[in-house]
Amino acid sequence: MSDATPESTPSAPSTPSAPSAPSGEAPDFDSMTRDIADVPAVEVITTVAVHLMSSAAVNLGLAEEGEHHKDLDEARKLITALAGLVTASATEVSNFHAGPLRDGLKSLQLAFREASVVPDEPGKGPGEQYTGPVFG
Repeated sequence: MSDATPESTPSAPSTPSAPSAPSGEAPDFDSMTRDIADVPAVEVITTVAVHLMSSAAVNLGLAEEGEHHKDLDEARKLITALAGLVTASATEVSNFHAGPLRDGLKSLQLAFREASVVPDEPGKGPGEQYTGPVFG
């Protein structure tokens, strides 16, 4: 799944690049951040979802050196949180954003089932209380 978003529109503020601070000095955080009130809700929701997906994938061992980072208990928590977010926000973010989030969630749920030594019963896997049973 790609974390790319559609091209910026004039109404979508761009994120300023981080200024380089001289060695030993704290960066100027005011110039690095934009006012949270200017960030559209859909952007906040999709950004949080992408972070949850990325962290879950790492904890499923899907990243480089995956076995070193594999932690299914942590992955279960992240996938469940992602399922709650995706399910609750689906009607608010439109199918354009919700579709890829649901696809990514399902892929993580299936990867969790595959990574588990003793797979959960259908409907009992991470996040399935929100999405319903997930089948390959």
